[in-house]
Amino acid sequence: MDREERIKNACKKIVECINAMSFVNLDDQRVHSLVMMREIARGVVENRDRKVTKSDVTRALHSSIEKMASACRDIVYKLSKMSYKGLDDERIQSLLRVKEIACKHAKVASVGSDLLIRESLVGEETLTSNNIDALVGGAEIMMIEGSLEVEAEVQNEDGHNAVQKRPVTRAKRACDKGVQDREAQRKILEDEPVEVEAQLGNEDDQNQEQEALSQPPLPQALIWPADDRVTLQWIQDVTSTIKQFSDNHTPSEFHSIMPIAVANKLIDSASSILSKEPNCVEIDCHGEDSRVVVVGDIHGQFHDLLYVLENAGFPSENQFYVFNGNYVDKGAWGLEVFLLLLAWKAFMPHRVYLLRGNHESKECTLTYGFEKEVKTKFGDQGEYVYNKCLECFKVLPLASIIAGSVYTTHGGLFRSIRIASSRRSRRKRIRRLELGSLNELSEVKRSLIDGPYEGLNILLADVLWSDPSLRQGLSKNKARGRGLWWGPDCTEAFLKMSKLKLIIRSHEGPDVRAGQHHLGDMLSGYCMDHDGESGKLYTLFSAPDYPQFGRKLYTNEGAYAVLKSPNFESPSFHSFKAVERPKADPFFTVDDEDKKASSNHEDEIASEDVDDEIDLGEQDLTSMQAQTSTAAISSSQKSSPVGMTSEVDFEALGISNPPSWTVLLPDDVDGTKLVQVPQAPEVEGLPLPPNLEEPHKSAYEYFFKLIAGLKHMLQTRETETKVQKRRRHG
Repeated sequence: MDREERIKNACKKIVECINAMSFVNLDDQRVHSLVMMREIARGVVENRDRKVTKSDVTRALHSSIEKMASACRDIVYKLSKMSYKGLDDERIQSLLRVKEIACKHAKVASVGSDLLIRESLVGEETLTSNNIDALVGGAEIMMIEGSLEVEAEVQNEDGHNAVQKRPVTRAKRACDKGVQDREAQRKILEDEPVEVEAQLGNEDDQNQEQEALSQPPLPQALIWPADDRVTLQWIQDVTSTIKQFSDNHTPSEFHSIMPIAVANKLIDSASSILSKEPNCVEIDCHGEDSRVVVVGDIHGQFHDLLYVLENAGFPSENQFYVFNGNYVDKGAWGLEVFLLLLAWKAFMPHRVYLLRGNHESKECTLTYGFEKEVKTKFGDQGEYVYNKCLECFKVLPLASIIAGSVYTTHGGLFRSIRIASSRRSRRKRIRRLELGSLNELSEVKRSLIDGPYEGLNILLADVLWSDPSLRQGLSKNKARGRGLWWGPDCTEAFLKMSKLKLIIRSHEGPDVRAGQHHLGDMLSGYCMDHDGESGKLYTLFSAPDYPQFGRKLYTNEGAYAVLKSPNFESPSFHSFKAVERPKADPFFTVDDEDKKASSNHEDEIASEDVDDEIDLGEQDLTSMQAQTSTAAISSSQKSSPVGMTSEVDFEALGISNPPSWTVLLPDDVDGTKLVQVPQAPEVEGLPLPPNLEEPHKSAYEYFFKLIAGLKHMLQTRETETKVQKRRRHG
């Protein structure tokens, strides 16, 4: 046996010996030292080449506490399912006491573990005495059942053993809330007869305990990989843990199996990869056996996502995945979907590609449930996790080119802004919109959390919100309120210009296509919308029985596409029915606005005069202010605050998308139009105090003027409406 093998065997024995030890009567420093020694030995056994840090000790302690809690929950579950038939009263009373004690043990362990995770989140890299006290003390509390002091056997100065009493920390007091006095608990351990009702406390406590006892035990909490490397085994653990949890537990317990520290690490790890990718990622998959699976909207339907992965085949060296966005909203498990896909991205960054959808935005997630979902699942820390997700949304790429021949994106095609920049003009120019190029898409600032209605980055809204049409040309998408409709001629032109042969986009499900007889109904999960000389356009939707929450449920199938080498431009589509999923409560209660808007899709197209379309890219680009229609504003109001945004350094304030001086209002033909907000003759709140510093002062002035302008516009419009009514009746 060589020297290295002997060292490994010695380290294995160290790990086994420390695992077999009891830490109950050890002080904090000894516990810390033993766990550190065990992790160092484990690192040698597993051939790790990095140093063991105190964060490794934190994770190890957290794992031990979670295992303890899981074992207690397992005891509770088994005792709650067993039959008491044939047992005498004394035996039944004893079993009930054991079940109660195990339930309280599980609660103590969970709270102690949660405390450790929260403290690690605020940047504590060192393990303090309070950390160890909270964890080891939690175990000691379980041993003495609820005392307000923790006893530890230590050696005094003369070398004799003495019992030292230490006060319980705030965390342990919180864990011990509801536990009866020490004498009563000691009686339970000694199996002395006491009334079960006295131990259960008041009626609320009884209800909570009965609810806890009736549920299966929570799965063991996930732990972030010690070497920060996501593995296939870890992804399998994440998948099985989430699935098991979703089948039996409520969303508010989600943080128990996905600690916030793990979610934080996962989002950061994937975001660091996504942020380095271009707006349009090029996927090199020319291997002889290469396959690419393209997936459309998922909308929080976690179990259907698992079906796709299992049936299409998991990502591998020869199997690529492209997801077209809309991972969240309108479903119960948007967070689970997003985190699982981030895990695959972190594991196989060059085989799994995640694109952005229009629901990966703040405005959609505030309306359609994802914000509430995250806050429900993470409680007090929900706001933090939600903002982490928003930051990750901002770095998701917008499109992909597969094998140099297939273009995929969420919404679709987009306008050109090149012409506007080459013809600098302060005068509005009424003309047709023109098709944008991949080069222009590469220059879009995708870090805006919401797609803008105007400006240079309006392409971001186009690529996320646009829809195909059978009418030729480009036109404003009135049903969506942003983005475009594009016709077969645009698809043909884009394919020729980009030297491509196929487009696969998503964004439209059966709800949007309902009543649109000119395009496919999407009930099979996909349809071909355009078929031209240069290639085809398909729409792909992967959420069957959509939406999970909404006014009307469509019994549609979902679908995914498979592209194979060497003919990637000839996809095969695979439809599938919804898999059985647990019952869940909705996270939003809003009308199906998309369906209402799409019901007039064809009528809107017929009534729209494309020649009167105002190109929002045709503007004074130096001021970034849209020069759009002001038909609803009288001639005396047409003074425009040109250049006002350029006077405010919003970037310094962390505001990437400040409110605009144009608003979307109804027009006279049941459509919408952008209207410029005029400057008001008087502004309430100004002048500001002289002690305000920049850029805050300029920002306050900007907002006060904008609010005053909106009020003035509404008042003027109301006055003009009354005058017109009088004239008609005069």
